[in-house]
Amino acid sequence: MILSVNNISKSFHEVPVLKDVSFHIEDYEKAAIVGINGAGKTTLLRIIMGELASDEGLVTFAKDKTVGYLSQQEAVSGENTIYQELLSVKQDILDMEQQMHTVELQMKTAKGERLSQLMDRYASLTHAYETANGYAYKSELVGVLKGLGFSQDDFGKSVSTLSGGQKTRVALGKLLLLKPNLIILDEPTNHLDLASIAWLETYLLNYKGAVIVVSHDRYFLDRIVTKVIELDNAKSTVFSGNYSAYAASREMLRAAAYIAYMKQQQEIKHQEAVIEKLKSFNREKSIKRAESREKMLDKIEALEKPVEVRADMHLKLEPKFQSGNDVLQVEGLSKSFGPLSLFDGLSFELKKGEHVAVIGDNGTGKTTILKIINELLPPDSGTIRLGSNVSIGYYDQEHHVLHPEKTLFQEISDDYPHLNNTEIRNTLAAFLFTGDDVFKVIKSLSGGERGRLSLAKLMLSEANFLILDEPTNHLDIMSKEILEDALNAYTGTVLYVSHDRYFINRTAHRILNLNRRTLINYLGNYDYYLEKKDGQLSILDAANGSFACRTEHTGQQTGDSSTAGRADDSSAAKQDWKAMKEQQAAARKRENDLKKCESEIEALEARGGEIEALMASPEVCTNVAKLQELNKEKEEIDQKLADLMEKWELLSE
Repeated sequence: MILSVNNISKSFHEVPVLKDVSFHIEDYEKAAIVGINGAGKTTLLRIIMGELASDEGLVTFAKDKTVGYLSQQEAVSGENTIYQELLSVKQDILDMEQQMHTVELQMKTAKGERLSQLMDRYASLTHAYETANGYAYKSELVGVLKGLGFSQDDFGKSVSTLSGGQKTRVALGKLLLLKPNLIILDEPTNHLDLASIAWLETYLLNYKGAVIVVSHDRYFLDRIVTKVIELDNAKSTVFSGNYSAYAASREMLRAAAYIAYMKQQQEIKHQEAVIEKLKSFNREKSIKRAESREKMLDKIEALEKPVEVRADMHLKLEPKFQSGNDVLQVEGLSKSFGPLSLFDGLSFELKKGEHVAVIGDNGTGKTTILKIINELLPPDSGTIRLGSNVSIGYYDQEHHVLHPEKTLFQEISDDYPHLNNTEIRNTLAAFLFTGDDVFKVIKSLSGGERGRLSLAKLMLSEANFLILDEPTNHLDIMSKEILEDALNAYTGTVLYVSHDRYFINRTAHRILNLNRRTLINYLGNYDYYLEKKDGQLSILDAANGSFACRTEHTGQQTGDSSTAGRADDSSAAKQDWKAMKEQQAAARKRENDLKKCESEIEALEARGGEIEALMASPEVCTNVAKLQELNKEKEEIDQKLADLMEKWELLSE
């Protein structure tokens, strides 16, 4: 065991944040601490690290074990370059290199016993250097930097010129290179793109030490952890398994606790009714029996009613009116900032009801695409066309749609003047802003609170086309799940940018990957994208001529077979691409046929209703010839409807 946490309690202003929290971490174990915002996760980490004193309890580390901690605000400073900053972690190896060099110089002139001593010293240093992985430390350092999203050109940049997120990534890199026995990470994926998160997952999975991580990235937790410590209502519960196993177990426990609570409440009500009945008899024996039951009832330890976390947060997204089938068409879109070209000739379209995620590395231009569609940025070239009756609702990750100087109440009332005071308060209460919270100034809100306020405005917009930029940023896991459920029930069209792979998996019908200045389309969720991405990138490389490099040794067997192999790969990739395009075309045709079939059914049912009304009218019901004519038409309609229903069933399958 590397860490033991026993009965930790902590209160702020007499409000308990942690109460009798206990768990332990074994050597090489990977564990997560989860809970809603404000549950006390960061407080617990600070107590473990000794940065904050607990009111009660004890934290114990195993002897001779090293611990590394990366907080959410952790960053580096100074004038070092990025490479120098990480190199400072390897100072012991650098010192050994210097000592080895010094000994090498001394051995050139030494003789006899002195030379023998120097050779022994050199052998000892060489062994220590090899043990410390001295011969590979440079490649290890470069691997960590590239894994965290820094290019070779970034290595020489001064730390002082970096953004806050980049400084945090440098701090994470230093911690990983230190290789402590226990790594404690607080939201490590916040400033990483998808490729860097995937790299960090692999690194931590293979890490020869224990890991404690606080994260709202459920996909990350699913891959990394084998234990989950939940903080809920100041108490802790330990679950075995990854996040998905924890979520399933949590729901089972909550359901069991609720059933137990309801059974106890039924029993209490039953006993109270019996007691009241016995007393109503007004006889000595019945009164004594009633008193005996009352004593037994008083001894019952009442169970607390299980409170579903975030049960009081309500998010329902529903369009005020439906859009046309063609929602958005983008053709030939290009955008550059100075010499930096983000993308060129992008074309894609969205149909009614589609939920499409745009993914890609940081800095590729995902948010720029959304801003161009919202007319917040002009394109360099290209056209954007919205379909008929399209109404856009925009969620901005930087919350520029909010006015910092306004109060929450003013923000809603100014944008939606038709709402009365009660309706505004009810809306804000649905997003956990109650009482005097509604008079807070927006600039004083946390990131999570601004996110909830933006979601409230999005709900009120009643738009039929939602454009969302990183909607899950700053939301805790429970709030993310509420947003996911709302989007899955939403009948309009959604286009969003997100790094949250779990969120993408649950809500996306289609993925557009912005890679190498173009968009690659995947007709499925994130798991489907992972399955197909290598093949699609191969196709893109083939189209761009990446496979044009040929071996110079044309006469050698290996060169010929290698070229043939690449040609086969390219041919197979092109066939996959063609098959996928055919599949997409077939899916669109099936969707159009289904809608056409539904329209025909509606028209025939309407005509059938008209015929029934005519046949019942006084002027027709006595006209035998007219009745026969209408009856014949009704029979034909019924037959057509039967055929169309069968066709609809086949298409819908």
